[in-house]
Amino acid sequence: MATMVAVDLGAQSGRVAVGRFDGRRLAVDEVHRFPNVPVRTHGRLQWDVLRLYADVLDGLRAAGRASGRVDSVGVDSWAVDFGLLDSRGRLVQNPVHYRDSRRASAFDGVLSHIPARELYERTGIQLLPINTIVELAAMAEERDPALTVAERLLLIPDLMHFWLGGSQATEFTNATTTQCLDAADRSWATDLLERLGVPARLPAELVAPGTVLGPLATDVAEDTGLRDARVIAPATHDTASAVVGAPLRQAGAAYISAGTWSLVGLEVDRPVIDDRTFAANLTNEGGVGGRYRLLRNVTGLWLLHECRRAWAAQGRDHGFDELVALAADAPAHRSLIDPDDPLFAAPGDMPLRIRDYCERTGQESPVEPAAVARCILESLALKHRQTLELLREATGHAPSEVHVVGGGSRNELLCQWTADATGIPALAGPAEATEVGNLVVQAIALGELSSVQEGRELVEASFPLRVHEPHETSEWQDARERFAAIVARPEVGEGIEA
Repeated sequence: MATMVAVDLGAQSGRVAVGRFDGRRLAVDEVHRFPNVPVRTHGRLQWDVLRLYADVLDGLRAAGRASGRVDSVGVDSWAVDFGLLDSRGRLVQNPVHYRDSRRASAFDGVLSHIPARELYERTGIQLLPINTIVELAAMAEERDPALTVAERLLLIPDLMHFWLGGSQATEFTNATTTQCLDAADRSWATDLLERLGVPARLPAELVAPGTVLGPLATDVAEDTGLRDARVIAPATHDTASAVVGAPLRQAGAAYISAGTWSLVGLEVDRPVIDDRTFAANLTNEGGVGGRYRLLRNVTGLWLLHECRRAWAAQGRDHGFDELVALAADAPAHRSLIDPDDPLFAAPGDMPLRIRDYCERTGQESPVEPAAVARCILESLALKHRQTLELLREATGHAPSEVHVVGGGSRNELLCQWTADATGIPALAGPAEATEVGNLVVQAIALGELSSVQEGRELVEASFPLRVHEPHETSEWQDARERFAAIVARPEVGEGIEA
């Protein structure tokens, strides 16, 4: 039996899970869960990365108590954010949060140095203010002294692996999300960095998913009790791991990794970079086994989490499940929003912004939590449909089903409404696809599994799926047409202070 530990760091919370593979089934037990709360200092939004690392160690200790011997440990996380190390391997500053306002304001400056079409053709990555290259350009523009002393850039999982075992390397799937990697030759595009004034020395050695990075550092092994464990780089981008953990039953099936973001995409053999994908702003992110993930980032359930936070600040605490139940009983299709409008990009009073958006687009303004929650969930389902249409137009392939994985797969309304909006079955689960995919890649590295396909067969055998068949109604058809008209309007949030 192989025993592995998956560390999954999400933008809202982190988890540490133990996976046990007995040759037929994969059993996954979560042993530690902890919040991930950013901190704002002097106007800069940053991650409390040392607190996260302390929680990772707590999780590894719990894994040791639960399992005894552990064969391997691997970390995945959200994309794009990074830590900088000096020449002695010391962290220069806390990593900056991708929703920090400086990154958004620096976006146009990047495109003034590197035209949008050139940047897309070189990297194949969706043009977004959150991308790593934008933060680096902002630092260079401000002559941030952190860039002067930094010798190495490590993405969040790479930083954790460095602290756990000492290896300074960046795993490929996450590296592709930075918009600093050349899509053609799969190497760092250092010439692009230099054009932005970013030191070309910063990127680390690239390694493939499934690379054994080495044993745990002696002090970590003694502290956690995991003396025989090796550090393995899984697919360190959480979505890449989630796609491995999606038991895709048919070639060309679509997937939605639903959580803070909804990552809507298809697996392809090579990057798809042409007029259609550029116009649709689709992204080509690295996958496992030589595959790529053609997808689009859609603002996801973060909208509902931000609403909960705003209501709690007013003394109205609503549980997530409570809001979903309220949404089920609210009137249908009254108000719709484009989740990706710039108005919703930054943290803040999300219920107020949603009301403002609906007023500006001539719709009924949702006030009560039930109406707001219904607006968000229906809009997400319709955005899923729109993104799948963009993928169909870009590839000529219309998927016959969509797999919904991640925490959002537990949301019965979102899954059913995604089926209704898209007109194809939505297969929900596993909810912990990221941890499962992380463990599958570790099992491949350990020689327990031979391929991603064998891993997906194991996932299907180990975790039941819930199938949501679409309900075609005239109300959904009307909602699709209204949503298309709303999204086609100029962005409401352009130029509005968030």
